Amino acid sequence: MKRNAISDLIKWKASEDRKPLIIRGARQVGKTWLMKEFGEKCYKNCVYFNFDEEDALKSVFETNKNPMRIIELLSLIAGEKILPGETLLLFDEIQECPTALNALKYFKEKANEYHVIAAGSLLGTLLAEPKSYPVGMVNLLDLFPLTFDEFLEAVDPALYTYYAQIGKEQPIEEIFHERLLDAYNYYLIIGGMPECVASWLKYRDPAKISQIQRELIAIYENDFSKHNGKVNSGRILMVFRSIAAQLGKSNEKFMYGAVREGGRARDFEEAIEWLVSAGMLNRVYNVSRMEHPLSAFDRLDQFKLFVFDTGLLKHMAGIDNSAILLKTDYQFKGPLTENYVLQQLRGQFDVEPRYYSDKNSELDFILQYGTEIIPVETKGGEDKSAPSFKKYIAERHPAHAIRFSKRGYRKDGSITNLPLYLARKTKELL
Repeated sequence: MKRNAISDLIKWKASEDRKPLIIRGARQVGKTWLMKEFGEKCYKNCVYFNFDEEDALKSVFETNKNPMRIIELLSLIAGEKILPGETLLLFDEIQECPTALNALKYFKEKANEYHVIAAGSLLGTLLAEPKSYPVGMVNLLDLFPLTFDEFLEAVDPALYTYYAQIGKEQPIEEIFHERLLDAYNYYLIIGGMPECVASWLKYRDPAKISQIQRELIAIYENDFSKHNGKVNSGRILMVFRSIAAQLGKSNEKFMYGAVREGGRARDFEEAIEWLVSAGMLNRVYNVSRMEHPLSAFDRLDQFKLFVFDTGLLKHMAGIDNSAILLKTDYQFKGPLTENYVLQQLRGQFDVEPRYYSDKNSELDFILQYGTEIIPVETKGGEDKSAPSFKKYIAERHPAHAIRFSKRGYRKDGSITNLPLYLARKTKELL
């Protein structure tokens, strides 16, 4: 499977101010594969060390701070000479060895001619504590599950070729529109976890996908108790398990009382922070004003939480595949569609999406593009009713207004209707 992040790694290699790189991302999103693939394609040689599998490695970093000595010892262990610029040095599961994480600082200061990439699951939770990693001494790359375009390229390369050349205001023929909508429906079911996509390519068996998703969720829930640090693992689990119910409410805003009766912010704040830092949940803040700069108007006590992979959310919510494939309306269609759209929007704009909600109106997402504010409406079907969205457009006359739905790609007055399968191309189609 091709990953868009390869191009980020190629830029990193060529950069004059390159530093050791840390790849962050939830477990099983493909960090190890990405590092190795990049090493094989772009370097003469690649040496790989896994701190989870080789406990004895830790002693190299615990007793040495000189990067040249560390390189010498690692060369002996690997059985080959590690050469600057020619050998890519890979450290996996680096969260298991804090001294190795800290050693990246010395590589930057004293041996920056060596190319080093480190990765690990739940690194976000470690990096949220400044003491535990070399601030300013590393580059960071966030890796997420496959986005829709990566998924499409893996499962239907010919259709991806058509998708890739869709440009601004280009008509999409009905036959391709229908095929892309089918691919979108499959993505809702399979999601972007590499293991699920690989299984689908090999077996085309939905039961196998469900089994993998069930196992992944069990792995994550097990991680909560193993790597929670000072945060209460029971509370992390309660928050995580409440997400589908939180999104299933008529108002999707996160309610502490929905996690546990009488629950308060102080009971669950740390657990939420942990899940967001670990890359398991995406948090979207409500803003008090839809103006630039959006982040200045965050209501920090009002937010929605979404799951980092739409396929996993679909499994957690217990949605039957037939509900998605047979174009039926079901209670959870709106939240699942929003989760998908957010997953595709992440990283496209410099400012993460927000939403707006007050007593009289609600907008699904608000985007900031330069100084421009863009209202976004998401629809799981072809329905056009969106009173708050239309009211905002009538009053504010924004340069762009986007409605994601299953309708074709067209402009309706000041509204651009983007088919859901084009969410990943939002910025380039503006």
